[in-house]
This record gives sequence, structure tokens and C-alpha cells, in this order.
Amino acid sequence: MRRILVVATRQIGDVLLTTPLIRAARVRWPEARIDVLGLAGTLGLIRGNPDIAELIETRRGAGWRAALALLRRLWRRYDLALVTQESDRAHFYAFLAAPVRSGVVPSAARHAWWKRVLLRHAVVAAGDRGDTHSAAEKLALLEPWQEAAAGGSPAAPNTIVPPAGSALPAELASQVGPGAVVVHAPSMWRYKQWPIERYRVLVTALLAAGHQVVLTGSASAEDRASVDALAGLAPPPRLVDAGGRLDWNQLTTLLSGAALFVGPDTSVTHLAAALGVPVIALFGPSNPMRWGPLGTPGPDYVKQGSGIQRRGNVVLLQGPNACVPCGRAGCDDHRDSRSACLEAIDAERVIEQALLALGRR
Repeated sequence: MRRILVVATRQIGDVLLTTPLIRAARVRWPEARIDVLGLAGTLGLIRGNPDIAELIETRRGAGWRAALALLRRLWRRYDLALVTQESDRAHFYAFLAAPVRSGVVPSAARHAWWKRVLLRHAVVAAGDRGDTHSAAEKLALLEPWQEAAAGGSPAAPNTIVPPAGSALPAELASQVGPGAVVVHAPSMWRYKQWPIERYRVLVTALLAAGHQVVLTGSASAEDRASVDALAGLAPPPRLVDAGGRLDWNQLTTLLSGAALFVGPDTSVTHLAAALGVPVIALFGPSNPMRWGPLGTPGPDYVKQGSGIQRRGNVVLLQGPNACVPCGRAGCDDHRDSRSACLEAIDAERVIEQALLALGRR
């Protein structure tokens, strides 16, 4: 295998979880060229990854001209395509790109049969209620080639490769001191959103305990609304608003110097865990066995650990509800749904765990 394409056309966090697979492919074929195909705006976390030669971006709804250009670019350019998710589009790209394909397929036979026909090796998706971590599931795509592997063993599922750090903007660098607490309040979807008023209680308690707090988030209107609700709790440098001011490389630098990170089930939480930062992850309906942040050790979460699970540098908090985790998109199973289990995580629980982690630090 001299040219390999990894198809990762999902959200940012899912793309980050492909890095153990990419590293394992690099170990298996050290001289191969490895490219990654993903959606525009989702590849920032792997930009500059030393295992990747090129990032190929595609856009949903880009029109037939763009689709034709991508087809010409991909057509049989690769020896092997690794499809990291179940979608029809991802499998179609892989079919165009390489004569040999290994991919994740859905468990429902009516959606999987034609994909199985196109694959040399199929990995059945565990689903959001399954027992296999997403990173381990992706690693299984290389199983047919591992027996013949030479020169090293494949990467473990917790070997996430974070982006390299780069310098913070000068103004932020002058404000942020060593050992700050980074709080990431925004969630892309409401069903993963811990109530903002609980974040206000948490940030107020951290400030009262003498800790500097740095708020993170993107520049989107939704993220800015969450950050703005907290930014007035104290003036800088006690409370620093970094929302929308950092790229992924700068965020890596910020997190690497933090004493603690607190955030929801999101890509930034995965990044903080991979960097070895003490992490408090606030989980609602998401299944930790499937999506738990990978620090050290690897993905040995259980579905419901009496409301708290400690795994190396990660403390994962869940609501006490008997239905946790349901694996659904909130109580009403849509992205704008509330999640009663997240709302059941009291601010006092999070404050207690935060102060314990900072005390150990």
C-alpha cells in the first residue's frame, strides 16, 4: 500500500478520533502517502499532523462542477481507502478512490449490504449504545493487514495525535498565566449543553478560590452568546475571554499550560484529554463507552459509573438518571432537545471535583 486515503466526512471531534487509525497505518506502512478526505471546516484539528501528506476538503451542496472535479481528483489515485463512518457519501468516495477498501458499515442489513459488496473488510458500527469506542472501531479497519505488519505494533486506541501548538495572540499571552482553569461552556447542540447558569456558579466559585479562568469557544453567534453570559463575572486578567480568538494550534498551547479543563461532550474536551490536561467532562445522553475522552489509560469506560468515572487525567460526570446513557439526541431525540440528565448534574458536584483536581495539582 503506497497511497492511502482516509475518508472522514463527519464533525470535528470524529475527525480527531481518526488519528489513532492514521498513526497505526503509518506504523504499518511507514513509506506510504496518507491523505485525508473530510468536510470543509472540520479538518483543523489534523492540519499539520506529521502522519498526513494532504488534506482534501469537500463541501456539501457544492454543485456538480465541484463534484466532478473531486471525482477526477480521486479516481483510482489510491491503493487503499479506509472509510471511518457509515454514510453512503463516504463509501462512494472510497469506491472512486481505491480498488481495495475497508470501511465501517451500519448494523442494519438493508443499509449495509451494498457497502459490504464493495469492501474487502467491513467493520459493523457499534452504534451510540454500543460497547466499542469510536477510536477502537476505526482501528479495526486495519485488521486484515495487522498479521503481516512489520516494524512495530499498531497504535493503541488512546493514541490521539493532537495538533502542534503555536504562539497565543500577544494580548492573550500577556493576560493568561500558568495554571489557569479553562472553561468551555458552548455546545454545538442543545442536548449536550449543560445549563449556562450552572457554568456561572462554577466560574464564580473558581474565581473566589483564587484561580484564573479562561473562557473558550468559537466565533459563532451561538458560542459567543454562551461566552458572553460568563465574561462579565470578573475583569481580566482574573477572567479572560478567549472565545473566537484562537485557532486549533493556539488552543493546543492554551490547554497545554492549563491546570484544569472543564467542558461538555465536544471536540475541545477530547483535545484537552489527549494533551494530558486534568479534565472534567460533563456527559448527558452520550455513551462514554463510545465517546468518552481518551486520555491515559485507554477507553475502559462503563456506560453508567454511579455518576462519576475516573480514567487517568479524565473525570467524567453523568446525571443520576436511570436512563443514562440513552444514546439519543436528548429527551426528545433531536438536536434542539433538552437533556434531563445533564440538567441533573449540580454545579456543586462539578465545583467539588474541580477543587479536588486543582488541589492535587
